[in-house]
Amino acid sequence: MSRSIDLAHIVRHDDGTASGVWGNYTLQSAFQPIFAFSNGKLSITGFEGLIRPFRDAEPQSPVSFFNACPTVDRLHIEALTRTLHLLNAGACLPQEASIFINFDPSVFTDRSIADKALRDMRLVLHEAGIDANRVVCEVTEQKSASQETLYNFVEALRANGFRIAVDDYGAEESDINRIKELRPDIVKFDAHWIMQLMDSGAGFALLTAMVASFEQQGIRTVFEGIEEGWQLELAEKSGASMVQGFALARPELA
Repeated sequence: MSRSIDLAHIVRHDDGTASGVWGNYTLQSAFQPIFAFSNGKLSITGFEGLIRPFRDAEPQSPVSFFNACPTVDRLHIEALTRTLHLLNAGACLPQEASIFINFDPSVFTDRSIADKALRDMRLVLHEAGIDANRVVCEVTEQKSASQETLYNFVEALRANGFRIAVDDYGAEESDINRIKELRPDIVKFDAHWIMQLMDSGAGFALLTAMVASFEQQGIRTVFEGIEEGWQLELAEKSGASMVQGFALARPELA
């Protein structure tokens, strides 16, 4: 573990949690619950790891933090945030819960980077006491620097027991191609796109048909950004497997 670059920026705490340091920023994990529908009821099935930056003890927006970081540092910051989330998941989350971790495809520029990311994750999981099959690797919408490297990395993750999710799905041609190439276990629908489709009968019919198509292929679906009760009702009516949003639970710091 000590040989990993990202662990040079990890601070351990007495309660078992960890925080990160990057320049003038302190980084903490927050976890937002993801709920599954089952027999008309909702139950927590997993948590998404989200980064929360602080500067001089004041909270900063994640967007402003990432925008302030030089591009050359993005790879190491990605590794640092994944490490934090996995260590904190091992310390804080129920042992049966899935852990959703984001991956930015743009940082995987060659095979050596992907190989190191996988090695580091396996080391962190061992230390955190987490089985790989609990981890859902969310491939975000950013364009990959090398499609071949990304696809090989995803296959390696799958071969090592990790599950794969496509994030921010919105039915654009690029999104459809991501599904074909990555063959995910889970698809997370883009929140803004979901709200647009829920605004009309025709849109909701399309949304329901897409959910059914994924479910028939064995791909589970998540609706993100659920902020109102009526959205939750329509999500259940559509046949979506899981839901996530402020109407259900806000992210909480580890």
